[in-house]
Amino acid sequence: MTEPCELSAVEARRLIGRKRLSPIELLESCIARIEMVNASVNAVVATCYERARDEARAATDAVMQGDPLPPLHGLPLGVKDLNDTAGLVTTYGSPIYEDNVPDKDESMVATLRNAGAIVIGKTNTPEFGAGANTKNPVYGATGNPFDPSRICGGSSGGSAVALATDMVPLCTGSDSGGSLRIPASFCGVVAHRSTPGLVPTEKHGLGYTTFGVQGPMARTVEDTAMMLSVMARYDGQDPLSAPVDGAAFAAVPEVDLSKLRVAISEDLGFAHVDNSIRQTFKDRVELFKSVFAECSVGAPDLKTVRRTNHVLRAMHFLARHRDHFANKRDQLGPNVIANYEMALQLSGEETTWALAEQTKLFRSTQSFFEDVDILICPAVAIPPFPVEQPYCDEVNGVKLDNYFEWLAMTWGLTIPGNPVTALPCGLEPSGAPFGIQICGKHYDDRFVLGVAKALEGLFAENAELARPLPDIKALAA
Repeated sequence: MTEPCELSAVEARRLIGRKRLSPIELLESCIARIEMVNASVNAVVATCYERARDEARAATDAVMQGDPLPPLHGLPLGVKDLNDTAGLVTTYGSPIYEDNVPDKDESMVATLRNAGAIVIGKTNTPEFGAGANTKNPVYGATGNPFDPSRICGGSSGGSAVALATDMVPLCTGSDSGGSLRIPASFCGVVAHRSTPGLVPTEKHGLGYTTFGVQGPMARTVEDTAMMLSVMARYDGQDPLSAPVDGAAFAAVPEVDLSKLRVAISEDLGFAHVDNSIRQTFKDRVELFKSVFAECSVGAPDLKTVRRTNHVLRAMHFLARHRDHFANKRDQLGPNVIANYEMALQLSGEETTWALAEQTKLFRSTQSFFEDVDILICPAVAIPPFPVEQPYCDEVNGVKLDNYFEWLAMTWGLTIPGNPVTALPCGLEPSGAPFGIQICGKHYDDRFVLGVAKALEGLFAENAELARPLPDIKALAA
């Protein structure tokens, strides 16, 4: 029998609206699941159960009184510990902020609350979101729900694990170099990195940027789109934000896969990709490529994206951590320090080159999508490694230069800034979930989600492609 916490967000909201499921019942089921499995995976790191119960009771009363119900009414929400939450500790994974309790929600969290979501707790992240191993000195490591001894990805790792284990139906995430897409892939859930500015934030130090996109994470494409329909909005505090009909995202368009021109790439033309991941991707593509009108090998010209990413990434760390580095360097981890010190070595010529090169990469990528409708590629380059290992430093015997080189499949698409949905696609040989990225034209987020939904339905019919589920009983043992 399905527990309420295992329902999709769309189905749970439908049942709440029909008075067949109370927000109280749903919340208690989610709390019970957290209490059952969180000790094994360490996904939820701070909770506000009593406040959530008060809000769930009020939400139940509203249903029974026949009040108008907002789109996320009564749905429990996990909030990444990079997002400020009023009255609930927000550490950013750093000892510097171990006792930080914000006075107010940041705007995205406030928007989700106003849409009826009930914050149940915070989900784990690496220190300041730096890295894809969700591990920090405040809360420790978050384990993969399919094998807690291995990483879950990051930086939205706690959110991905909470979703995969049915602790909550919806979670917030963010993505600079792949922080939505990597943990979604490693944990078998869905995430959407939107066109920059579609989901606004007031927290960017450098506002005119493709970095630091906030986004939705859920277990299905429809759930992800429903959450995006609330998150997508105009906010004058974000210089890339523009007027948008966010509610339109709730209705995922029907897409006829047989009419699509699709490009397939194992490595985006430049990334180091583990041989087993390459083979898995090839094998999966063979199972579904016949549904498209055209399916050919290809990728945007990203030959300069590596250096562009290195420079722009360092610039953002310089803007974000100047005070931390100057006054609290001894409390910073190696990833933050490495990025900051890289920035200190940059010349004006290098930063100007990178900004100009990003514009060229943007234009070439948009030209690429004049000839194809969708690009499909792996979301991660390697299987998940042990949580004790800080990062992957070698792929196929090739030594990597830094802690984020193994994330190239995702940050390669961050730089041009096109929308990308991460979608589960069975398991890879090591037994962990395997995920693909579905990338489309700038501002064509609804279409990208529509393609993802159509593929999700197709994958569900094949055991090799369907979304994998972790063994909840084993995690609870």
